[in-house]
Amino acid sequence: MSEQQESVVALYDPGEIGREEHNRADRFVIGVGNIVAWLFPILVVAICAQVVLRSAGHNQAWLDDLQWWLYGIAVLTGVAYAVTTNSHVRVDILFDNYSPERKARIDIFGLVWLFLPFVILCWDMTLHYAISSVSAWERSDSPNGLHNLWILKILMNLCFILMGVAAWAAYVRLLRRLTRPARWRRLLYAFPSTMYLVNLAVYYALWWGTRLSLPVEVDDREVTKQPIFGTWDVGSQEIPFTILISLALTLLLIGVFWLRDRASGE
Repeated sequence: MSEQQESVVALYDPGEIGREEHNRADRFVIGVGNIVAWLFPILVVAICAQVVLRSAGHNQAWLDDLQWWLYGIAVLTGVAYAVTTNSHVRVDILFDNYSPERKARIDIFGLVWLFLPFVILCWDMTLHYAISSVSAWERSDSPNGLHNLWILKILMNLCFILMGVAAWAAYVRLLRRLTRPARWRRLLYAFPSTMYLVNLAVYYALWWGTRLSLPVEVDDREVTKQPIFGTWDVGSQEIPFTILISLALTLLLIGVFWLRDRASGE
């Protein structure tokens, strides 16, 4: 596809640009994005209807809630779509003049050293929001608003999973332009994201293991006061044991995949 053709295609379907490089995860994100994009016409109708009804003295709180629901889900999904299609806004004057290899390196750094750790953090935070919302059976503040607010909280959490899938798929695709994306390379070159995920898995595994080993009457806040959640003092620094365990497991995981990939000739 020529540069002129890409410019035309980008106006009506960015998901078709670079399709030959896309993997299954890329196509999944694009498919979800294309479906969710239909929420925007519904959002426009909801906004216009609320403006007319409010002007006529018939304010509908559920329409206000609906706007937030639609806008939130559509925008969060749009972030994942933009990452996959590289259709986000770049505020720089240097990137366009770089070589394809340098562009790939910059994008890889941005994706798995900056963006993906942030996405994982947001996923972890919204997971707690979703669980709390479901536990409290959270409802709208308005009597005639949209209730079952926990549905929105769950969808927000799922959107961050979609962003993570989009970021990782784009990272693997970019890595393929530079080298063979063996599994150990994927994990090593994305070390901050890899270790962050391992750390979350370690923390939750230890938390639940400790929680289940304690008497039922013990408060949940006492779990993190157990020795396994202590710290190792290095000079003036305190390094949590969970971080040290996660670091060791991350390096072990990369080493195992290095041996397996080496044995398979990758």
